[in-house]
Amino acid sequence: MKLSFHGQAVVKVETADHTILFDPFISGNEKCDLNADTVKADVILLTHGHNDHVGDTVEIAKRNDALVVAPNELANYLASKGLNTHPMHIGGAHEFDFGKVKFTQAFHGSSYTEEDGTIIYTGMPAGILLTVEGKTIYHVGDTGLFSDLKLIGNRNDIDVAFVPIGDNFTMGPEDALVAADWIQAKTVVPIHYNTFPVIEQDPYAFAREVKTGKGIVMEIGGEMEL
Repeated sequence: MKLSFHGQAVVKVETADHTILFDPFISGNEKCDLNADTVKADVILLTHGHNDHVGDTVEIAKRNDALVVAPNELANYLASKGLNTHPMHIGGAHEFDFGKVKFTQAFHGSSYTEEDGTIIYTGMPAGILLTVEGKTIYHVGDTGLFSDLKLIGNRNDIDVAFVPIGDNFTMGPEDALVAADWIQAKTVVPIHYNTFPVIEQDPYAFAREVKTGKGIVMEIGGEMEL
């Protein structure tokens, strides 16, 4: 299995049989190396409804006939756009042909702003535990620090955690280091930084300070074998 990072919160998981995309914010994202017109995806997993996470989901899903797995209200909204969706919610898990997905809580917001400025409520934000080919990947989503991350870490054998460090909208580096200790992942990868000036951070400084597990910075387009 191959993992790759593509800026903001965009993570790609390539297994023997499936390509899975988390939060495909590509168009308008100067930090992303993917092309929304050509990227392949069998499955799109969404943590919440903000535009910088839903991104190019509609176009990618339609072109690839991809399944979109998202929190219930967001999934229903995207289904109204003609997408094939599977709604879930926090605490719920489901076994798919590509792996097991479980949604965890996240402390953030969730709404989608349409081109005309209309704001659509898209339910609760979430993190996502993806278990595939015997490995567990935790996309923490956009969140502040919360103590149940310790419970999530205790109850799951997490191989890789993608943790936001940008501050302002999510945890900053200091809180993210506490989160990493609680999650207890074998590998910790910082995400959600440097896309906009207000979330500029030094990911290498963060990675050096990770004490529980190994902190690794994935460059844009960087890959990791798992």
